[in-house]
Amino acid sequence: MSSNLSAKGNPPFGENLKFALKSYFTEYKTPKFVLIHSVQYTALLRSIQIVIIAYSTLYMLIYQKGYQKHDTTVISSVTLKLKGIGQVDMPQNKTIILDVADYVVPPSENNAIFVMTNFVQTNQRRSTCSENIKLEQAICTSDSICSNQPFIPTMNGRWTGRCLFTPETNIVNQTRTAIKNPKGVCEYAGWCPPEDTESSPMLVQGVLNFTLFIKTFIEFPLFGVKNKNMVDNLKPCIFDPIYNKDCPIFTIDYILNQAEDDSIERDLMLRYGGVVNIKLHWDCNLDRSVKLCKPEYTFTRLDAPFREKPFSIGYNFRYTSTWKQNDEHFRTLTKAYGLRFIISTSGNAGKFNFITLTLNIGSLIGIFGIATFVCDVIIFRLSKRAGVNRNFVFEKVHWKKGFNATLDQSKLRIERNEDQLLNDVPNVDK
Repeated sequence: MSSNLSAKGNPPFGENLKFALKSYFTEYKTPKFVLIHSVQYTALLRSIQIVIIAYSTLYMLIYQKGYQKHDTTVISSVTLKLKGIGQVDMPQNKTIILDVADYVVPPSENNAIFVMTNFVQTNQRRSTCSENIKLEQAICTSDSICSNQPFIPTMNGRWTGRCLFTPETNIVNQTRTAIKNPKGVCEYAGWCPPEDTESSPMLVQGVLNFTLFIKTFIEFPLFGVKNKNMVDNLKPCIFDPIYNKDCPIFTIDYILNQAEDDSIERDLMLRYGGVVNIKLHWDCNLDRSVKLCKPEYTFTRLDAPFREKPFSIGYNFRYTSTWKQNDEHFRTLTKAYGLRFIISTSGNAGKFNFITLTLNIGSLIGIFGIATFVCDVIIFRLSKRAGVNRNFVFEKVHWKKGFNATLDQSKLRIERNEDQLLNDVPNVDK
């Protein structure tokens, strides 16, 4: 009988599964809490919680606007207009007047504009002439040198294979003799004469007084909000960071001063050119009127400073104006130095969203666990009574000993049940 009861003490797998499912739906488990009376640790816990509350409320929810849904995708359109009259002082007290159509090259660009501040012009005709004497490979003593030269990137045309010699000049009476110099220059076919970039430059005066009008339109597609950087009643004005910060018209002088602090560098930029980035950043709070959303302008120089002696300095390019007369081709070659302004637009728009607010609040509640975690590490690992505190919270279970103890308790429980049954049988017979 004892063996039968012992066999009945181990329920089958089906009953265990049934019991597990029943307990899953009918039993509620909660973690074990230990209350520690300590002013020191309580003050530490509350201090950390106060810091977390202040950080969460003041910084994340208020300063970072954690209650808003944000859109950083900006669709923008920018139009740039430059105004001003420049002049170039020429020899013999002559002056060349330049307007916008002269110094803005090309007339239109995408999100950029170029203003010419210095240039070198060469009037040329399509014919044959001697190569630039400053080109070392063009120095020759015979025609064979000119005909056997490979392609040179700096040549001004196709070499004809002829070596051109110039007669010597008598320094005393300034007359030319028939004696040729021992060295000549190779001849080329192309546009003549060759360009001399080291000739006297033609600096444009009055560039710093030119004005740049930045007209931009933006849209935040997530919210369907559109805006512009101009007030409704815009009048002729000049931007000032204090007194007139809503004006979208800037002087070249102000832009250069913001982009480059060194006055020497600014003068070199006017002579050899440079690249300046104008960034418009929109930070819009759409919980208020969209008219209160205005861009913030920042100016940054992009080209390498001249003091660093880069391989290629400044910013320049060449363009031509070509015409034909009496079956002959002519052109004016212009090497333009100047300032290229590039416009970049960025933005961030925020609007109240209940789902975003609840998600951020849930995240902040989770951060509260940091306070408990820090205090647990100190109480259970670093304090003097760490071992005593752990005994109240953690229970050690040895699998082998625990299993044998469980079997002994089960056997004892079965034996008690058997004794109870034996005692109950005589009472029933009576």
